[in-house]
Amino acid sequence: MFISARTFEEYRAMFALSEHDLSLRILDCPGGAASFVAGAGARGTDAVAVDPQYGPGREALGPLALRENEHRHAEVVGRAEDFVWTWFGGPRRYTRLRSRSARDFTADIAARPGRYVLGSLPNLPFADRAFDLVLSSHLLFSYGEQMDEDFHRDALLELVRVSRGQVRLYPLFLHTSHKRYPALDRMREMLAGYGVPSRVERVDYAFDPGDEEMLVLECGGPRDLPGSSLRGRPSSVGFDPVRWRHLRPDR
Repeated sequence: MFISARTFEEYRAMFALSEHDLSLRILDCPGGAASFVAGAGARGTDAVAVDPQYGPGREALGPLALRENEHRHAEVVGRAEDFVWTWFGGPRRYTRLRSRSARDFTADIAARPGRYVLGSLPNLPFADRAFDLVLSSHLLFSYGEQMDEDFHRDALLELVRVSRGQVRLYPLFLHTSHKRYPALDRMREMLAGYGVPSRVERVDYAFDPGDEEMLVLECGGPRDLPGSSLRGRPSSVGFDPVRWRHLRPDR
């Protein structure tokens, strides 16, 4: 998979994040080398990222994303007609923003390591309903040809498990063909069966053709999720890497 360094501003656009959203407790899953948590932290937002590459050697992730972005610039320029430039404006700005983002990520993960947690779907190291808002980009649906429906089902349920508000996912298209993930309706029906309604919303962001939509899962109501190793036993997490406040019924 390409190690991307999407910017805080991209996250705001592709997830339609409002000022109210940015006052919430937010999880970015998977975070990769994005600078969302860095940008969020700079404005006081309580945000954390989780990713399987946040283990030993993670200090190399930002520089690697920077090199990949600079290497990819020639490809982006050569295939400029294949991309949507409404948000970025053009290849030069695209590369400049992503390079800045990789540097911001590198600085932030060194300064605030507790905000970058080692973990991967479909088993996250967080207690039930630990976050108000969960964001997930460019993994589920995007890699639908590489990851089967069982993985998608388990991963979606895990994202729902750790949210007490919403889960937002972007984009809804396969990255190889720019066609909508074929099992999207089945996934939505499965979630509805567990008491999690969903809707597709248009956003003011796209880079690949057709990527103007996100999926919103409403997790705040009653839901009857299948069992998991973490559900109902927060102490099994073993540690609280971001020192979340204890959840109270009135919060």
